Amino acid sequence: MEKVQLNVNGFPQVVLVGSHETILETLRNRLNLTGTKQCCDEGTCGSCTVLMDGKPVLGCLTPTVRCVGKEIVTIEGVSSGDNLHPVQKQLVQNGGMQCGFCTPGVVMTAIPYLKENPDPSIDDIKEGLSGNLCRCTGYKKIIEAVKNAAEELNG
Repeated sequence: MEKVQLNVNGFPQVVLVGSHETILETLRNRLNLTGTKQCCDEGTCGSCTVLMDGKPVLGCLTPTVRCVGKEIVTIEGVSSGDNLHPVQKQLVQNGGMQCGFCTPGVVMTAIPYLKENPDPSIDDIKEGLSGNLCRCTGYKKIIEAVKNAAEELNG
């Protein structure tokens, strides 16, 4: 076990981690931040996506020790109270979530995507979210929600 200091959602965290432990395992099992979902453990579904220095990374493939000195943001750090991020709000309003299992990964992928692509087409959004699998909605409502969030973010 190794003692590491992480910055998670703006707060310093000191934890003991195994040498092969992923940030997904650390977040869920040591810091009790269970909004980041554990699903495929192979990097194919996107449910474990978190932001590292503002960029989406797959938590199931990212060693915790690689996160030292980086700013980690999880779904719990996106909004506070009732002030949802526009992506979250539009997913709710557009019915873009059913079971909600993929939702954290979609949100954590869409937020930085929209920062880099403020006026995406539907095809652009499909490509931008292509690493996120959803087994419930058929994607149409998710894509519409992200398009509406882009419009909201652009005023």
